[in-house]
Amino acid sequence: MQRRRDRNRKRSKRRAIYCPTHQCYLHSVSRKYPLFADRPGQLQQRGVSRKNALMLTANYNAVSLPGEWLEAFWCDQCQETIWYHVQKISDRSYQVKPVPQDLWQQVYNVIQPSGNPSVGEFTRRQSRMVGFRGAKDFTFIR
Repeated sequence: MQRRRDRNRKRSKRRAIYCPTHQCYLHSVSRKYPLFADRPGQLQQRGVSRKNALMLTANYNAVSLPGEWLEAFWCDQCQETIWYHVQKISDRSYQVKPVPQDLWQQVYNVIQPSGNPSVGEFTRRQSRMVGFRGAKDFTFIR
């Protein structure tokens, strides 16, 4: 028979995400960064048929991948923060893997460290300037 205190618990439980090397609880130190797929091959890797993957990428530029995200965690045993690719397997179980480098290209709301390749060097330099002097920045033009 189930105890009353277990039956009436309304508070949410901790996510059961554990370190893959030490099997200790991982503490989240960042927000979740959801993933998306923009090529049919990325959807096919996740079990979508080839025809459906081609249709989805033709109709939508990017398809969100539910139950998958990137998140940084602190491990008490490792004593370091590591970024992991988290996949939700069922209601209370997760699969955690270190993030491969190519997966960073499929994340929402992340600024590329190298910058946007379509932005020129002058624009990049001007955006990093601390002070704003307006037309005085263009003194070389006469």
